[in-house]
Amino acid sequence: MPLILETIVTTADPDGALHLVPFGLIRDGDDFWVAPFRPSPTIANLEAVPFFAAAAPSDMRVIAGCVTGRRDWATVPCRDIPVPRLEAAYGHMELQVAEVRDDPVRPRFRGRVVRAEAHRPFLGYNRAQSAVLEAAILSTRLHMLEPATVLAELHHHRIAVEKTAGPAEREAWNWIAAKVAAALPQAAGGSLAVDDA
Repeated sequence: MPLILETIVTTADPDGALHLVPFGLIRDGDDFWVAPFRPSPTIANLEAVPFFAAAAPSDMRVIAGCVTGRRDWATVPCRDIPVPRLEAAYGHMELQVAEVRDDPVRPRFRGRVVRAEAHRPFLGYNRAQSAVLEAAILSTRLHMLEPATVLAELHHHRIAVEKTAGPAEREAWNWIAAKVAAALPQAAGGSLAVDDA
């Protein structure tokens, strides 16, 4: 199994309009593949402007926000590509598309790293951040997984949020909990939300 890095990918259309989206980048040697499902603004952007930035967000609200319709996050210019990156990042990579494997459902774009930078120290892992990441991914698969499976996993991850989350992780979790509750009537009875710290 390949290593998959969960990142925030930034792409741009020819007019400079940005699209920020959480993506699991698939490592292949020194390169990384991005494989969006059709239809996707990411596909159109990469076909028109074959560059993307991948950032390790320092605030889990960015990932939770993107999967719940909150996409207005600050960006800053990249040094070597014409696409900006997420500002709130531990680090980022700037990638140029080196290969495209077309597919009617899920094309793949191989990104070659042209620059990688660190921006702030990474001081340690937090279980609530991992729980928010897993919840965000689950929330994008509500149409693919059994509701009982989704809810069981979310209730399990909720424990880590209750025990270890700071205010940002609690807010991120609650955005996802509201999305799931709106999509799955079964979630309304047993609240997934957590109290503010």
